[in-house]
Amino acid sequence: MLTIVIIGIILALLFDFLNGMNDAANSIATIVSTKVLSPTAAVFWAAFWNFAAVFIFGIHVANTMGKGIVDPAVVNPYLILSALIGAVIWVYICTHYGMPISVSHALIGGLIGPVWFVYGSTSLFATGIFKIALFIVLSPLIGMILGFFMMALTMRIFKRKHPQKVEGIFKVMQLFSSAIFSLGHGGNDAQKTMGIIAILLFSVAGTNEFVSAYLYDPTKDFHVPGWLIFTCYSVIAAGTITGGWKVIRTLGDGLAKLKPVQGFSAETAGAFTLIFTGFLGIPVSTTHTITGSIIGVSVTKGFSSVRWATAKNIVYAWIFTIPATLLISGGIYYLLHYAFNL
Repeated sequence: MLTIVIIGIILALLFDFLNGMNDAANSIATIVSTKVLSPTAAVFWAAFWNFAAVFIFGIHVANTMGKGIVDPAVVNPYLILSALIGAVIWVYICTHYGMPISVSHALIGGLIGPVWFVYGSTSLFATGIFKIALFIVLSPLIGMILGFFMMALTMRIFKRKHPQKVEGIFKVMQLFSSAIFSLGHGGNDAQKTMGIIAILLFSVAGTNEFVSAYLYDPTKDFHVPGWLIFTCYSVIAAGTITGGWKVIRTLGDGLAKLKPVQGFSAETAGAFTLIFTGFLGIPVSTTHTITGSIIGVSVTKGFSSVRWATAKNIVYAWIFTIPATLLISGGIYYLLHYAFNL
């Protein structure tokens, strides 16, 4: 059993790494597109602020992932292992082909599938799932609306300034907006892996001596240990440094051409959305959020300024993420459950 737990933790951290790798695009696409920073400098900038979020955010999202989606009573290491394998497979495929998917929803689908296939809907928490499903729609819309109004307000304030002067100002401002967005990304996404690992440890604490002695206190209710918090933030930052370059090109150049003032408005709108939902404990998609923000900003120049074909492909990837990981992970756990009489 300890071996399965260790494999589960390693897979979860691999997922955390791929999360940072895929979502690097969310944090730096605009500053790369506007040439404020080189791609290499941009990923290091984003990774630093991803990790800095450990000192600012609580663990509200981790608690939702750990005990707000599925009944902890049915969770076991094989279920978590199945969820992680399904999520990792889907995230790797989409990252390889340059599709900026929601890694959050890949993990959520991977968690729902095994429980639903084997234990039925009674072991799923409808309230938590509904809240996540609602924000699949709301997070890009909120980002789009905020991005549009942020850009419109900025254009009004600086309309009498010379364009070159405005661009110089916002090249500096965009460093701050990118940092804030990276904080929101780290604060939301690193916690999802924490929640998964915490529920894995919770499921075996008290029955496994090593886990109880070194990894998880069995005398407490569900909680996220300090060592796990710092580990997950470190790994997602490492993933961001590697950068999913195909995904960065898709979001940075494939969706819309941006100038620094537009990049600042998009990142700021996305950051507000992420930070707001992070404090509410809602695990939203950073990909959905920044895509909506970029579209909202670009629409101020007219609908033709958005590459709608790229946007359509991104939306297709969003739609298929939860069903795909649900089926992959559910199928894996269904076979394990009946093959090994779990």
